Amino acid sequence: MRKDLYPEIGEVVYRTTLANGLTVAVVPKEGFAKTYAMFATKYGGMDMRFRIGGEFLDTPAGIAHYLEHKMFDTEEGNALQELAMNGAEPNAFTSNAMTAYYFDSTEKFEENLRILLSFVSIPYFTEESVEKERGIIAQEIRMVEDNPEWQVYEQLMQCLYRNHPARVPVAGTVESISRITAKTLYDCHKMFYTPSNMILTVVGAVDPERICAIAEEILPKESGEEAVRDYGEEESAAVAEKERSRHMEVAMPSFLIGFKCTPPESGAAELKNSLIGEIACDMLMGDSSPLFNRLYTEGLINAGFGGGYDLISGTAMLYAGGDSRDPKAVRDAVVEEARRMAKEGIDSDRFQKILRGNYGEALRGFNSFENIALLLTEGCFRGYDAYGFASLYSTLTEEDVRRFIEENLTEERCALSMILPTEEEV
Repeated sequence: MRKDLYPEIGEVVYRTTLANGLTVAVVPKEGFAKTYAMFATKYGGMDMRFRIGGEFLDTPAGIAHYLEHKMFDTEEGNALQELAMNGAEPNAFTSNAMTAYYFDSTEKFEENLRILLSFVSIPYFTEESVEKERGIIAQEIRMVEDNPEWQVYEQLMQCLYRNHPARVPVAGTVESISRITAKTLYDCHKMFYTPSNMILTVVGAVDPERICAIAEEILPKESGEEAVRDYGEEESAAVAEKERSRHMEVAMPSFLIGFKCTPPESGAAELKNSLIGEIACDMLMGDSSPLFNRLYTEGLINAGFGGGYDLISGTAMLYAGGDSRDPKAVRDAVVEEARRMAKEGIDSDRFQKILRGNYGEALRGFNSFENIALLLTEGCFRGYDAYGFASLYSTLTEEDVRRFIEENLTEERCALSMILPTEEEV
């Protein structure tokens, strides 16, 4: 295995690619009782159309999430229960771009790792079990449809994007999951749950070579066909809709403002872009910004107002939101402040303060085993080293942030999603 040293932050990562194509990353943490493992595939809610056997296959929205639910079924019973009986705390999640299965434990780690690798790599379900799951997932979807916080986000994605599948809910709809069968689940597993499309990340007091040996013993000896994905027509800079609203049982209007940003190149450029995007968000409307203080003083936002910068395959967005009696006024103020900063530049002292603060926050994130595994996994799938952030911060400049604001935070790229009280007029 390759041993990568990061002297700036005092970390070590062991990495290798097995003969079957699986990436393995191990972060040794001597002296800790807990060990954390994540086994993830680069397959998420967006991957609804892909090529298999020379032809493109269209699958229903929500199938990646549906497959995640069914993967815990085994011929012997249920892997979730088996892991829990072994003292592990297991779970899983599906996002737009990945599906991950993970656990932490303080005992029987190798036994639990074998269970994890086995049930994720060997699907087992029938038409009857798939049908039974349909009602459970449909209930989850209906619950989300009644959640204002989730609905304001879904509306924003549909406003920002015309074609990109990021606009489709990860769990799909009640109608879309009705078309999922055992065969489509097996087809998706065969295509995406293949070693070369996956990464195993372990954090704890373990032997890296031993982790590789267990993976080689349990997983397939060869990888399958490489996935060719289709995310639809290329998006223009302009948003699909300027604003959208709906009425729900809320006490005050809630909102999200989103800017449709130019997606960066993959690799280290993507990591650098994400650091710039976060700084730009903090400079423009973070809780120490003049704009935040003004809007707060005027009663247009409260302490819950906040945002961030997100990268999804082929897309990027900067967003912020919360509760407000006048979301449109907040939107207009944000766009105007971005215009001013692009023209006049940004405050040097605030830039340095935010730069140091973000660097410190990033360092603190590596105190969490779960966060380490997630960051390494995301970096692998996006083609960059998550630990490379330490050396990148010193290269960031005020002009990088100003250019980012000038290019991305414009009125043309801005959309507003609102959830209004039932008595409010649109």
